[in-house]
Amino acid sequence: MESRPILLQKIWFIMKIKITTYNIHRAIGLDRRFRPQRIIDILNDIDADIVLLQEVDEGVPRSRELNLAKEISQACGYPYYALGHNVSLRKGYYGNATLSRFPIVRERNINLTIDNKKRRGCQHTTLSIENKNKHKEFDVFNLHLGLSAKERQKQAGILFHSSEYKKLDAKMPCIVAGDFNDWRSLLRALFVEGMGFLCATDKTTGKGEVAMKTFPSFAPRGGLDRIYYKGKIKSLKVCLYKKKVAKIASDHLPVSAEFEL
Repeated sequence: MESRPILLQKIWFIMKIKITTYNIHRAIGLDRRFRPQRIIDILNDIDADIVLLQEVDEGVPRSRELNLAKEISQACGYPYYALGHNVSLRKGYYGNATLSRFPIVRERNINLTIDNKKRRGCQHTTLSIENKNKHKEFDVFNLHLGLSAKERQKQAGILFHSSEYKKLDAKMPCIVAGDFNDWRSLLRALFVEGMGFLCATDKTTGKGEVAMKTFPSFAPRGGLDRIYYKGKIKSLKVCLYKKKVAKIASDHLPVSAEFEL
């Protein structure tokens, strides 16, 4: 009897994921009013799968002592969220929050504070993504960097030397996003040429790569909010949210990127 070769079929894990990063300025708009509903309306309109927020209060009087991460995640229908405290105030805290439609299986806040400067952090979450009964882990780093170039360089070094980043498989999909405060794109070379990332929020022009402008929200001049990615993940499109409400809800505009995972 003639034997036939066994054909092995590789099952590919392919799905689209939308990620948004947004510095919500504690839900206090440019009119100095605390209006979390504006942030909720914007996020519902964007309809991302994963949302990375910066400047999120918990238990602070200026925001009615609410847990903003919890309030926003519930109002927007995100079943999973994690809040990392960066700054301790006289009463309450604020920091970065990750909202997700996928289970968060690991979470840790990486301290990026340099010397006696304002406390900063990067929230690392590992998400479990299921597609057609197959699971894949997806690592996301949600950061808020300092105001000086030297400080930001050191903070990037802390991130890349952290155990959370160093233990990652280089082929696995990874996102580093948030408020970089990188007006002159000085960190781009480190991320792209040094660490092998691509930047979804860069636009190619005659002058080279230019960051999408997100700050200040009413008349953007700086590309402070960025989404870097690496591993087996492909950027499909990017969108800056510029509707009228976003120009007053915070001092930053939200930016979103759609990926094929």
